[in-house]
Amino acid sequence: MTDQNSNDDAPVAPQPDTSPELVPAEQVKAALEAAADFKDRLLRTLADMENLRKRTEREVADARAYGVTGFARDVLQVADNMHRALEAIGPELRADPAVNTLIEGVELTERELMKVLEKHGVKKFSPQGEKFDPNFHQAMYEVSDGSAAPGTVAQVIQAGYLIGDRVLRPALVAVGKAPKTAGANDNPAPPK
Repeated sequence: MTDQNSNDDAPVAPQPDTSPELVPAEQVKAALEAAADFKDRLLRTLADMENLRKRTEREVADARAYGVTGFARDVLQVADNMHRALEAIGPELRADPAVNTLIEGVELTERELMKVLEKHGVKKFSPQGEKFDPNFHQAMYEVSDGSAAPGTVAQVIQAGYLIGDRVLRPALVAVGKAPKTAGANDNPAPPK
């Protein structure tokens, strides 16, 4: 029989250097690098979460403020029609007590509609006499009768509306322009 302990002549695999100073130093360095990596990931994740929270808050606030935009835009047509109907009523109809009661009811309904729109952040604006601003006004035509300074709103054709700080519908306006001078020649002579 062969002796199992006769492998004494077999080559022995070299053992890793296990000096006490080297291994713990490498382990500490690796652990510090891993900790720094985890800390960096944690800080980035926290920053991402904070940005997500802020963006979500902003989107929720916008949804609350501007969520009724489509509905409000449609209701403005009703408000405009009520206003036009009230403006079209002549003084002779207002003199009749029966018709005047109906007119007062329509005026009350219009005021209530405006209150409800304002409750939901929709505000009416009429820029008469203000400087023309294409962000808030839509110019329909120019007038040069001298009633308004050039570049200002001479007449409001249809009031505008804001929802929050955004334009829901621009005001339709006539803009003043400089009047033509009496001695100016409208058709200058062609060049020779």
